[in-house]
Amino acid sequence: MLTVIIMTVVLMGLTTTFWAIVGATRLVQEPGLAKRLPLMVSHPGCPKLSDVAVLTAAHNEEAVIENTIRSALQHVTADQVFIVSDGSSDATSQIAHSYGVNVLDLNPNRGKAGALAAGIEHFQLDRNFEVVLFLDADTELAPDYFETGLPVFADPDVVAVAACARTQLDPAPHGFFANLFTHYRERLYQVVQRLVKYGQATRGIDVVNIVPGFASMYRSRILPLIDIQAPGLVIEDFNMTFEIQQKKLGRIEFHPAAAVAFTQDPDNLRDYRKQVLRWALGFWQTVRKHASLRGKFWISVWAYCIELVSSAFMFCFILPLLVLAGLAWVLFPDFFASQFPLFEPNWTVALLVLVVGILIPDLLLSCFAAAITGRWKFLLLAPFFPLIRFVDAFLSLRALIKALGQSVSTGQWVSPERRKVVAA
Repeated sequence: MLTVIIMTVVLMGLTTTFWAIVGATRLVQEPGLAKRLPLMVSHPGCPKLSDVAVLTAAHNEEAVIENTIRSALQHVTADQVFIVSDGSSDATSQIAHSYGVNVLDLNPNRGKAGALAAGIEHFQLDRNFEVVLFLDADTELAPDYFETGLPVFADPDVVAVAACARTQLDPAPHGFFANLFTHYRERLYQVVQRLVKYGQATRGIDVVNIVPGFASMYRSRILPLIDIQAPGLVIEDFNMTFEIQQKKLGRIEFHPAAAVAFTQDPDNLRDYRKQVLRWALGFWQTVRKHASLRGKFWISVWAYCIELVSSAFMFCFILPLLVLAGLAWVLFPDFFASQFPLFEPNWTVALLVLVVGILIPDLLLSCFAAAITGRWKFLLLAPFFPLIRFVDAFLSLRALIKALGQSVSTGQWVSPERRKVVAA
C-alpha cells in the first residue's frame, strides 16, 4: 500500500494537490466573478477598451492570421491592432494590410520575442496605450475576453492578466490522432489552470509562474522594465513572467472565467513534439537564467521542478523497467528462477500499482475535464492519454539535458503547420 501511495503522489504531484486546495479555498472565500465585475468595471482604475493595444507577431501565418485579426476587430478598432510580420515569405503581411490595421514588416526573421520588442518600440505602445494584449497569430478571443479581463486591472497592484487558454475544438479535429492530441491539450489546460494556477494567483501568495504569451495582457508601463528579448532563450513568456516576479513589479492575476481565448494546438505527433520540446526548453532555460533568486516564488518553482523531474523519471525509466522485467519473467521463468531466486514478482501488487498509481488518477483528470467542458469525448480517449504523458516526460527530460548543456537559441522561429481557419 505504501508503494501505491508513493506512486500516486509522484505521478499526480504534491504541488498539484496543494494548489488545488488553495484554489478551492479561494473559490469559497472570494465572491464569484459575475458578482465582482460590476464593482470592478465602475472602479476609476479600470482601463477602457480604447486604452488597449493588440500586438501580434506573425511568421508565415497566412492560414490563420485573417481569423485572428477579425477576432480582434470584433472588440477594438483597426488603429488599435498592430501586426509585426517577422520575415514572412507568404501573404501574412498583405492580409493584415487588407484589414487596415497597423503593420510592421521585419527582415530577417528575428523570432517572436524580437518581433514583439520591435513592435512595442516602433509603434510606441508603452507610451500610447495603458494595456497591451500579446495575441498569437493562431488565437481567437472569446466574445467576453475584454469584458471579463480588463476589469481585473481595476486593482492597481495587478500588472498582468494571464489568459485562460482553451484549445480550438470547433470545428472538430479530423481523425483519431488529431482528436487525441487536441483533447489531451485541452485536458491539460483545464487541469493546470483550475487546479494549479487559480491557487497560485491567490492574493498574498502571488506565485504564478507563467503568463502565457498567446493572449495575455500587461500594463504597458512595466514593459520597458521587462527584458522581452532575453538572449539565448527559445521562448519569451516564461522569462517575462519571471522578470515580473524577480523585480516585484506587481501582481499577476488569473481567473478561469476571465480573459478566455482559444488557440490552435498541434493535431499530430511531429508538431506536438516540436511545440512541447520548445516550451520545456524555454522553461528550463528560464529557470537556469534566474536560478540565483530567492523567496516564496522560487520555493514554488523548485518544488514544481523536483516534482516534474521525479514524475518524468517514473514514466521514462522505472515503469518501462518494471514492464520489461515482468515480460522477461513471463517469457523466461526458469532462467529468472535460477539466476534471481529472490526476485519473484507479485503480480497483484504490480497490477495494483499500475491501476491505482497511474490509470485511475489519470482517468479522474479526464472525468474532471469532461465535467467542466461538457465534452464526454475525453472519456473515450482517456485510455490513450497516459501514452502522451510518456511523450511529455521524455521531452521534458530531453529539454532539461539541453538546458543544462548551456543550450542557447537565436530566437528565430518556424511556425508549425496550421489548419486553415474559415471565419464565420
